[in-house]
Amino acid sequence: MKKTIDKYLAYLLVFLMAIITLDVLWGVFTRYALGSQAGWTEELARYLLIWIGMLGAAYASGQKMHLAIDLLSPKLSPKAQARLSIFINILIAGFALTAMVFGGLRLMYITHTLGQTSAAMRVPIALVYSAIPVAGLLVVFYKINERMRE
Repeated sequence: MKKTIDKYLAYLLVFLMAIITLDVLWGVFTRYALGSQAGWTEELARYLLIWIGMLGAAYASGQKMHLAIDLLSPKLSPKAQARLSIFINILIAGFALTAMVFGGLRLMYITHTLGQTSAAMRVPIALVYSAIPVAGLLVVFYKINERMRE
């Protein structure tokens, strides 16, 4: 199941990168060639960047490519390294669950209740913020999956 999620998440990230590239190019073209930038291009780029950043962080977590400082781990015995890895994964999953999933869902609920929409595209802001709990669920999935493989 992890390989399937990895594959589709990677495809989604490539697709979003292609869209943001075309969007920024269109914004630059309309600004310099036509004299007035299309108003929605900057907003779309901002929202795509949020999604790419959040999903990219989840993907990096699943590939064990996230930033880490390995000062303590090399000095420990293999058994202690395994325990430390479990402890770190529990901390990461706990943070992702509380801050990203629960906090993100709360943020989505508040913005949806207030009826907030974006200025140029009139997109519900809750849709933009949905990247946070989605990425949080992916991080939790990856950390649980990593624990089961150990």
